[in-house]
Amino acid sequence: MNVRGRSAIGLCAALLFVMLTGLLPAKALTPDEILPDPVLEQRARELSAKLRCMVCQNQSIDDSDAPLAKDLRILVRERLVDGDSDADVLNYIVSRYGEFVLLEPRFAWHTALLWATIPLALVLGGYLAYRSMGARRREAEEGDHQFELTAAEQERLERLLDAQGGDDTYHPGKPGD
Repeated sequence: MNVRGRSAIGLCAALLFVMLTGLLPAKALTPDEILPDPVLEQRARELSAKLRCMVCQNQSIDDSDAPLAKDLRILVRERLVDGDSDADVLNYIVSRYGEFVLLEPRFAWHTALLWATIPLALVLGGYLAYRSMGARRREAEEGDHQFELTAAEQERLERLLDAQGGDDTYHPGKPGD
């Protein structure tokens, strides 16, 4: 392989590496936020992954570069250093920012409709599909009988056919068709 081929392969490999690492989630955590105690830091990261950035709204505070997310990360770490449990930290932040700050809302009476939406939608969709199939089946059954002639119509048809000479076959191109 010549020198140009090798450099082209190296360039493609480097470009592929850069593109693939760009797909990985970037943590917005800065070195000054990291706690010296690795156990507390791990708890802080687990809690941060559960909290929504109120600016970005589709990212956890651990993934967001927004100043508010940084403030929340620092608040989580301060509460943990003060000795709060994970539940205490979450409760404190929810009391200040509301349930929306949680990426996965808690199951409670005021969030029951939120949790029940998907099962209700599935049940309603299944019911509507069942009704639709039943209606189509009924239409198909009724469609088989919709061209039946009444006794009077049948009698008139027979008279017309007799008047033609009893020939009840179709002759394309015959005058009068």
